[in-house]
Amino acid sequence: MDAPLATDFSASLPDWLVDDLDDLAERRLGSTEERMSLVNELADRNWRAGNGGPFAAIVVDRATGELVSVGVNVVLATNLSAMHAEMMALSLAQRRLGQWDLGAEGADVELVVNWRPCVMCYGATMWGGVRSLTIAGEGAEVEELTGFDEGPMPDDWVGEFERRGIRVSVGVGHDDAIDVFRAFGASDAVVYNARGSSAAAREASTGEG
Repeated sequence: MDAPLATDFSASLPDWLVDDLDDLAERRLGSTEERMSLVNELADRNWRAGNGGPFAAIVVDRATGELVSVGVNVVLATNLSAMHAEMMALSLAQRRLGQWDLGAEGADVELVVNWRPCVMCYGATMWGGVRSLTIAGEGAEVEELTGFDEGPMPDDWVGEFERRGIRVSVGVGHDDAIDVFRAFGASDAVVYNARGSSAAAREASTGEG
């Protein structure tokens, strides 16, 4: 390993999304359906552009529908495994607002994602300060259709959020999200699990296979 120790890292949105940000900033996403429609659209565009997985997230002012930040998965573009859509959206919102707690001073912001967060983004969402989480679905379909390993989530994951004052809404835009995952799974796009497929991970944890 000849490279010197790294001292910093950075991650940016892909150019195609940066080009759209001015137009997106003008939009007022007044309903959860409008918000999830945008997320599903961005998720589909993202994997087709080769930036990362079929995942997108936005942070929205819940009262006004103003877009606070946009994130897509850029794991492949950055070679950073932590750069999931939620991590990008939360971090860019924190950078824009200049605070690590997005719920400070009574702010009511919502994180909208096209599926339940993985185990890493679950923690990031919990600590990010959002007051609500809206997702298209929560079942095993994302792993079955895409091959991604989403990690071990607590059985009462919704309750853990709600006990911390984070509202959870499930099922908005579900069918559109499934269509995106199905298209990804039928392609030859890279599935970047660190230790093989999600099926292999489940077999290792259960002793099956």
